[in-house]
Amino acid sequence: MALRPRQERVLRAVVEEYIASGLPVGSRYLSASYEFGVAASTIRNDLALLEEGGLLAHPHTSAGRVPTDAGYRRYADAVIAERRAVEMPVTFDRAGARSEIDDALRETAEALSRVTDLLAMVSAPSLTATTIRHIEVLALQAHVVMVVIITTSGRVTKRVFHFDRPVDEGLAEFARVYLNERLTGGQLGTRLIESTFSSPDLRGKERDFLAVLLPVFKAAGAADTEGLHVGGTSRLIDLLSREGASHLNELLEMLEQRFNLLEYLYEALREDGVYLRIGHEMPLPSLQACSLVAANYGVANRNLGTVSVLGPTRMDYQRVIATVRAAADGLSDYLEEIW
Repeated sequence: MALRPRQERVLRAVVEEYIASGLPVGSRYLSASYEFGVAASTIRNDLALLEEGGLLAHPHTSAGRVPTDAGYRRYADAVIAERRAVEMPVTFDRAGARSEIDDALRETAEALSRVTDLLAMVSAPSLTATTIRHIEVLALQAHVVMVVIITTSGRVTKRVFHFDRPVDEGLAEFARVYLNERLTGGQLGTRLIESTFSSPDLRGKERDFLAVLLPVFKAAGAADTEGLHVGGTSRLIDLLSREGASHLNELLEMLEQRFNLLEYLYEALREDGVYLRIGHEMPLPSLQACSLVAANYGVANRNLGTVSVLGPTRMDYQRVIATVRAAADGLSDYLEEIW
């Protein structure tokens, strides 16, 4: 919808006033509070035009308007283009060891939640988005083998496997050498994994042993949820409850299981810039009273994980977008420095 500059300002004023107060905004209030240089009747006509265009709505019979999801979207897109800067919400100890990456991600989620007063999520570098640096296959006991995968992002994943029969240490050593030769530098979750574990060069005993280890290399779903750091769940539920949002039970279940949230973050991982979904742009009814603001962090122009904030559609988009950007940039700087 093409708008005149004044109408863009009127829309922005309505959105920001409604975000601040939660009350419908009328033409009389706008004319008295803002210098638009026109009569209140002209502002009233602008509000009617914005409502006809689907950017504003009448919640009741009052003269005041509130933003629709489309109105929030137009406003937020303008905010994204402005690239407002804020101070980084959390700083990291650069002297920390590589094993403390998860601590940095957790601190970022907690700081974001405190700064925005909303639910914050930070996804750890995904196994399917990073390449393998090294693999260890260790025979811990006669019947117990541990597999350790180290990725180029610094993330360490391990899993212990129990066997009914004693495991030949030579078989574990074969697996270590073979898997490093075939997989180092490759991406988990790709066809390379399938071809490695089903290679015709493998003998029966080797193939059977590797088949047991395969799940750790196809790590996805529930295993990935351990790499999602969340802060501020109670803040979000309290806000949505006070605003009368529906589907709170479904939202709580999603926050507990996290699978669907990870799907959205994986979508964000494939995009550059700010990833934004507002209200009915979210596919699940339990999230359609919410907006998601996300930005990626990474190294060497490569996205590794996502920093995001989930809140009601009536959130402070200026502050949230700028803060999410700053947190993502800070994590990228941290990873670049330690790696």
